[in-house]
Amino acid sequence: MELKDLEIFQMVADKGTVSEVAKELNYVQSNITSRIQKLETELNTALFNRHRRGMSLTPEGKKLLTYSKKILLLTDEMKKAVQSNDEPSGKLEIGTVETVYRLPEILSAYMKKYKNVELSLFTGVTELLEEEVLNHKLDGAFVTESNFHPDIISHEVFQEELVLISDSRDYTLEELKIEPFLCFSEGCGYRARFESWYKDNNIKPQKVMEFGTLETILRSVSMGLGVSFVPRSSVTYMEQSGLIQCHSLPDKYSKIKTVFIRRADTYLTSTIKKFIETIELNK
Repeated sequence: MELKDLEIFQMVADKGTVSEVAKELNYVQSNITSRIQKLETELNTALFNRHRRGMSLTPEGKKLLTYSKKILLLTDEMKKAVQSNDEPSGKLEIGTVETVYRLPEILSAYMKKYKNVELSLFTGVTELLEEEVLNHKLDGAFVTESNFHPDIISHEVFQEELVLISDSRDYTLEELKIEPFLCFSEGCGYRARFESWYKDNNIKPQKVMEFGTLETILRSVSMGLGVSFVPRSSVTYMEQSGLIQCHSLPDKYSKIKTVFIRRADTYLTSTIKKFIETIELNK
């Protein structure tokens, strides 16, 4: 059994058709088909159900996929460990929530020093990013502190204050309680904090509106569409310009830490090690 056979097997399992995999790898379809058949012969079992729409995994195929992912991840980790040197290089895939105001400073310091690293940045909510790190899809992520999975290690980045924001009109706190709540999707740490405040005060928001970007939320709040709960650091300029008002809530809901998370059991390459060092230097 060759590692390339397992790679091809995973790609067919993911895409569901031989033709797509052949096109991506620039192979002829018969080559892909023979690789799959060879694997099935070696294991003495059918790995795929063939049908007009493509191919889907059999129960045995699903079992193999679990082991195949582990084998290929370990192989990749082995290569990194053996080939590692003091100079960071290669790919670094990092996730982040949208409101890490110190992020440009951290990324700039790192990329100026380590020019051989290809850094990619992905945004999302805390729960989604944690899942991506656990599934080895991201090398690490900037998220809000939470009760993370046991396989996660976190490094504190900074602590900040969350504030309730509204448009520039004068409001009492009672009036703000009935305004529509503008937020990110489920899994956002800021949303969870504000919903905790709602619950503790027996408040049921009349309307919850989900948005995909912080910029859209802030613009919508400034236009009077509703209220939101965001880091003060991300809206200081809007408050100073008179576009919004900030309202403080008790520390229980407003004090929050941003942390950088990674898997505890993965090999710490020089690329990620130096990234963590850069975070520490830019606290």
